[in-house]
Amino acid sequence: MLNGFKDFILRGNVVSMAIGLAVGSAFTAVVTGFSKAFITPLIGLATGSVGDFSEAKFTVGKTIFPYGLAISAAIAFVITAAVLYFCIVVPMTKFQERFAKEEAQDAKSEKRDCPACFSEIPAIATRCAHCTGTVEPLAPAALPTDDLAKTGVPAQR
Repeated sequence: MLNGFKDFILRGNVVSMAIGLAVGSAFTAVVTGFSKAFITPLIGLATGSVGDFSEAKFTVGKTIFPYGLAISAAIAFVITAAVLYFCIVVPMTKFQERFAKEEAQDAKSEKRDCPACFSEIPAIATRCAHCTGTVEPLAPAALPTDDLAKTGVPAQR
């Protein structure tokens, strides 16, 4: 029982996730501090409120609604999401697209229909396995010849 737990904890995904959460919470603290120190006072100056905008509130009866805190949290969220998207997601997507290996299509896996019995047969077949009818080979433009050479399939007769 403890060996299974040890294997789970030491698995690479769990450790990476824990590190990501720790770095993410530290990053959120930095963005929240930046938002409280610079952004909300600038909004307070722009709206004409005195002091920190996060202290803005209104009262209905005896209930106090601190709407400045909600706006400050929303600003911190938008800044965090924008930085994560533009500094992590976009570069990682471009990195993955650049280094993604294009998988060569296997000529044997391409399929087409037999004109006699309409069953599915390999595209490089010259005879149907179901009705044993002779099938006209596909035109060379329809089958990529470089893929045929890679797979070791002999040329059409």
